[in-house]
Amino acid sequence: MSAHPRLSLNQASIKYAPLQEALTATAESGITSIGLWREPVAEVGLPKATELVAASGLRVSSLCRGGFITASDRAARSAALDENRRAIDETAALAHAGAEGSAAVLVLVAGGLPDRDTDLRGARERAQDAIGHLVEHAHGAGVTLAVEPMHPMYAADRGVISTLGQALDIAEPFPAITVGVVVDAFHIWWDPEVFDQIARAGAQGRIASYQVNDWITPLPADSLLARGVMGHGHIDLPRLTQAVLAAGYTGDVEVEIFNQQLWDMPYQQAASLIAAQFDAIAMPTPNTAHCSPLTAVPTPANHGPTLATGTVITRTSK
Repeated sequence: MSAHPRLSLNQASIKYAPLQEALTATAESGITSIGLWREPVAEVGLPKATELVAASGLRVSSLCRGGFITASDRAARSAALDENRRAIDETAALAHAGAEGSAAVLVLVAGGLPDRDTDLRGARERAQDAIGHLVEHAHGAGVTLAVEPMHPMYAADRGVISTLGQALDIAEPFPAITVGVVVDAFHIWWDPEVFDQIARAGAQGRIASYQVNDWITPLPADSLLARGVMGHGHIDLPRLTQAVLAAGYTGDVEVEIFNQQLWDMPYQQAASLIAAQFDAIAMPTPNTAHCSPLTAVPTPANHGPTLATGTVITRTSK
């Protein structure tokens, strides 16, 4: 079994898998790259994690996540910076352990507003200031800090950076090799300016990661779990992919899905489903790579593997 050569399985898509099982499920599904999360790495320790990654033969496309750098309290701010420096070092070590083509990319989620705070602009300014304090360490480690904008519904508690334009404004004062952005379909698909901002990011060489998934309705009670498998929702993934490719992005494409039904599946079954549905983003394969990324590609039919009950896996019953 082989998957698209640029597909990377973000470990969040098989959330409950320990690191070794995540690596095994990824490889046995024919996927050649993985986006790692810090928590499963910490469970085994960084030295053991690098051994497991090296033995797996997989590329590492990113490490999630750093950030949470909007605190106004001096002690909390200092602690957050120290934690992010550790995350930078972990990113460098894991990318070094990965197969050729691995990317030392640390995904940064800015964090939300402090308790009872209403100053979004101030929180964004503190995030930019914190990144400025991390740039030297990241540059020395050969790591790119990838600022991830999050959907506005998360602005209060998780991510005060809500648009790709805001992420680029924060990144612009710093070298593109050290501070880039994440283009996550779930978070940015709604933005009327998204295609202009993708082009802007490409012109600056700042697209450090492209993550795909889908927006499903009705939204579940827990909005964090509102992501679906590609092709089962409302995002125009072919057009987004074409825009990202036209902007010059050449890295792996991560599938990052927070979805309880997917998490409850056997790990390899979930990974195989993701590999099968990757075609929904209309990513050119190597034998079509000579074609212009702007060539119109039809959206695949919205039919996918189902649960035993016959319910499409990424839908929530009304």
